[in-house]
Amino acid sequence: MREVVLTLPKMEGEHNLEIEVRINGKVDKLHYRVELVQWEENTPTTSDKIMTLRHRIKEYDKDWKLIQIGIPEKDKIPLVFRKMKE
Repeated sequence: MREVVLTLPKMEGEHNLEIEVRINGKVDKLHYRVELVQWEENTPTTSDKIMTLRHRIKEYDKDWKLIQIGIPEKDKIPLVFRKMKE
C-alpha cells in the first residue's frame, strides 16, 4: 500500500483520528491513534527512554501498527499508530 503523508496541526494530548479517503471511487476509512509516552522521572537517561519506548511499543494492541515516532519534548514523546485492516 502506498502511503499518503498528512501534516496535522500541533495537538496536545492523545487523539483518535479517522480519515475517510476515496480511491477510484471506493470510500475507505483509515484509523490512527496518537499516544504519548511520558517520562516518569524528571531527567531519565537516553537508555531509560529507549527502554520505555521499546516496552510501550512491544506491549501495544497488536491490531495497531506503529507508523511514526514523533519529535521528543522534554517530558514526553508522541507515537502514531495505524489500525490494521480487519
